[in-house]
Amino acid sequence: MDVETETVKLEQIVMKWFPDMLPFLNQKELNSMIILRDGLTILEPEDALEIIQLSICEHQNSHFLH
Repeated sequence: MDVETETVKLEQIVMKWFPDMLPFLNQKELNSMIILRDGLTILEPEDALEIIQLSICEHQNSHFLH
């Protein structure tokens, strides 16, 4: 059984489900590459929100480590 993956920028996820969040994300966050196991077309809004939240946390953590 092959698993189809799709790599997208976080910006694509934000634009599709939560475009109103766009001003609150910096360009580095928006350019983050996200690998989706089943692709963008079947991603659910609650999963999209979780991905956005995790990406923000990851960028904040890496910022503090420098």
